[in-house]
Amino acid sequence: MPTQPDYSIIIPAYNEAAELPVTLAAIRSAMDTQSLSGECIVVDNNSTDATTEVAKTAGADLVVFEAINQIARARNTGAQASRGQQLIFVDADTRICAELLAETLRQLATGSCGGGAIIEFENTQQAGVLGCWGIAIWRRISTFTRTAAGSFFFCQRDAFEAVGGFDQKLYASEEVRLSRQLRNWGRAHGLSFDIITQPAARTSARKFHWYSGPKMLGWVFFMMLVPIAVRSRRFCGFWYKRPEGET
Repeated sequence: MPTQPDYSIIIPAYNEAAELPVTLAAIRSAMDTQSLSGECIVVDNNSTDATTEVAKTAGADLVVFEAINQIARARNTGAQASRGQQLIFVDADTRICAELLAETLRQLATGSCGGGAIIEFENTQQAGVLGCWGIAIWRRISTFTRTAAGSFFFCQRDAFEAVGGFDQKLYASEEVRLSRQLRNWGRAHGLSFDIITQPAARTSARKFHWYSGPKMLGWVFFMMLVPIAVRSRRFCGFWYKRPEGET
């Protein structure tokens, strides 16, 4: 029987055949430098492309299927299939380095129930002025409020299970709610929930290529003004739909 891993890296993936090879290569490279044992799980969230086939050949230890296209549900499905006591959620277009993985595992071993990392764009030119401005603001909000971005989120399994995982009633901002729940759980158990400030997790700026800056800004403000909208798949279509022909 395979040895139980110390940690599990979980990647939700909907039509991510183009992104997974680079993401998985970065993850496998980071995992190879650690003394702890780990596993890498890709959750095919009802893709219509070759996500499953690419994941199997590009370095995933396990590929599981989630039929309902919802990121909270996909992450939870990956957690249920995982065996590690430390859970690390990485988006399919986000790259991590060995130093970030090492610092994450160190924090989880020394008094942290969970946390995240600051996020940087891989391609600032693609993000443009508005994107760079927005991520700079998010960096301040994230570190000040100790709120993790979904691009890179980690936690202890017992804490994750105690609060019920990602809220499947939400189609967006599920990581914000889970951050708050884990902060409260950690406080009650003498554990911290922190944001790693160096190194950063690097993510693509593809949404700024897909959509105009004003349109993205309008969606963000709408979500802020009408927070109940995160419970509606229709209102959160920005996160689930892509322009035709885009990956």
